[in-house]
Amino acid sequence: MQVESASVAAGILEIENLWITMSDGCRLAARLWLPAGHATEGARASEPVAAILEYIPYRKRDFMRRRDESIHRWFASRGYAAVRVDMRGSGESEGLMHDEYLQQEHDDALEVIAWIAAQSWCSGKVGMMGKSWGAYNSVQVAALRPPALKAIIAVMGTDDRYAECIHYSGGCLMLDNFWWGCIMQIFNARPPDPAIVGEAWRGTWLARLEAETFWPETWLQHPSFDAYWRHGSVSTDYAAIACPTWFWGGWADLYRDTPLRLAEHLQAPHRVTVGPWAHLYPHEGLPKPAVGFLQEALRWWDRWLRDEPNDVMAEPPLQFYLMDAVPPQVAYAERPGRWIGETRWPSENLRLQRFALNDRVLGTVAEPERALTVCSPETLGLAGGEWGSFAVPGDLPMDQALEAAGALEFDGETLSEPLELLGNATVVLTLASDRSQAQVAVRLIDVAPDGRATLVARGFLNLAQRAGRDAPAPLVPHARYRVEVRLTGTGYVFPIGHRLRLAVSTTYWPIIWPSPESVTLTVFTGASELRLPIRTAPPGEQALQLPPPVAGPVSPLATVRPGRVERSVTVDQLSGEVVQRVFIDGGVFGDCGKIRLDDIDLEMAHVTERLYSIRPDDPLSAKARMTQTYEMGRADWQIRIEAGAEMTSSASEFHLHSWLQAYVGEEPVFRTSSTKSFARRHL
Repeated sequence: MQVESASVAAGILEIENLWITMSDGCRLAARLWLPAGHATEGARASEPVAAILEYIPYRKRDFMRRRDESIHRWFASRGYAAVRVDMRGSGESEGLMHDEYLQQEHDDALEVIAWIAAQSWCSGKVGMMGKSWGAYNSVQVAALRPPALKAIIAVMGTDDRYAECIHYSGGCLMLDNFWWGCIMQIFNARPPDPAIVGEAWRGTWLARLEAETFWPETWLQHPSFDAYWRHGSVSTDYAAIACPTWFWGGWADLYRDTPLRLAEHLQAPHRVTVGPWAHLYPHEGLPKPAVGFLQEALRWWDRWLRDEPNDVMAEPPLQFYLMDAVPPQVAYAERPGRWIGETRWPSENLRLQRFALNDRVLGTVAEPERALTVCSPETLGLAGGEWGSFAVPGDLPMDQALEAAGALEFDGETLSEPLELLGNATVVLTLASDRSQAQVAVRLIDVAPDGRATLVARGFLNLAQRAGRDAPAPLVPHARYRVEVRLTGTGYVFPIGHRLRLAVSTTYWPIIWPSPESVTLTVFTGASELRLPIRTAPPGEQALQLPPPVAGPVSPLATVRPGRVERSVTVDQLSGEVVQRVFIDGGVFGDCGKIRLDDIDLEMAHVTERLYSIRPDDPLSAKARMTQTYEMGRADWQIRIEAGAEMTSSASEFHLHSWLQAYVGEEPVFRTSSTKSFARRHL
């Protein structure tokens, strides 16, 4: 173990950087926290301890520094070794990163786990955890069954890379595929810190820049569920996961359905907890209430890594937060509600309630069939917020009453008793399309007595995948089909005096990319229905109480430049073009502006601007553009990376253009660009 620097504080030994050498000679960089009294290099620890691994590409040294500290310092102070590893090609680690979740990533993870288990300070037992990318690879690596891996905790990731990620949903192309690809374009271009790697930083950086590709170019070449997406999708074999697994999710996150699928299909000991949160660790959770994720994780690790008997498996294994109704807002500080427990999924406390889609109403009995048509403007969806929230101001859906025009809406009667929805609503539509390629968007909405309409759940279906996602096929225009649209999972209470509303549209911009032609769908009422999983509380049920949030101490931070978030929609009254703009000075987690990490004397800033434009009558006018600037440096070491990308489409192809330029100080040292086109293939 080669140690770069170490310090002892608050009873913890912290090693800023150490190297883990892979079998091919590539060195991965790690940050290590050990309980006090443990040796550094060359000597045996007095008492080996279990280890907790987090393995992600988001930079232990700077970008995730404070978040890592809040978690791993806390575990180390309670007797665990905590190891935070930068994946190959990221942070200070050597090598190159070419895509998400590749076999190389998994192979390296297996070596890292074996290396940790063999250290003198480790008992031989390893737990793995992570959020987002770290949740993905925690479950993926668990499915490979490395012998030292005894338990995992995964927070907000997916078991199915095609069904639920940034790329596709219901077979529809998400615009997140474009904008997150842009984020990774600039993330992958960041250099290692010369304070760690010395003069080698420049050569490593230039090698990364030379290897830079625009990842959406790869993702667009796989528009259906093929071998590319099967790799890393544990949904193809849940039984492969043998170690105990605790999955944490959030109803405002984009991974809303994975916790429900894992609750149903995992065979190993498991727990599932889903709160009201956006894409954040639960002890930082927004909307509140945040909870004591670290205390709960500690009980999990104590049970499975230390073999300590405790009550972590005696409680209800499934915990869900049922959100109370609230007026629509683009950001919530808190979502009122209550925690409930379930023993299995699907729950015996659920019943399926059916509502017939009649003539613009939701009824308890199907009425004679009628044919209703809908042809939505291409701009419908602008009140939809983001597909998944990062708790950035403005990223939640607006009042859905703003989008009544252009959608086919079905309203239920005023509720005389509450309805508790838990799980996935589904909508069965009998329909016909006037085009061979079409998609449908469905929204479940809570309408208050004053008319304000809150989005509860939504789902999409590329109608080319009506018979399955493996083999898409064009529609026969005007032929009649019966399809099922699955809405995102949620826990929500419709109160007395409110009404259910179902909205059906042919577009949902800028959440999903539009069909190549404007589409008119005919929905046959009386032959279509809404199915809701309604929960009835068992007698004597008491709301669960989760512990309050805690966190470990973090290193100091100073604000160099205040950040800001700007969101707007503008209309060109001559051309009809509508432009949505999202500007963030601070990066993906909001308006932190330019900051300085005082303990490593490093300044960082990330500024992004997204522009989504379209004309209401022309799907081929759709255009997504994004520009970014990333700065980092100290004293006489100053780096700036500028990047941009644009996506458009014709009737038969997608067109991508991307570019990136890097500077040392004001000197340009690298530039690359790419222009490529890809067949739409039923998108």
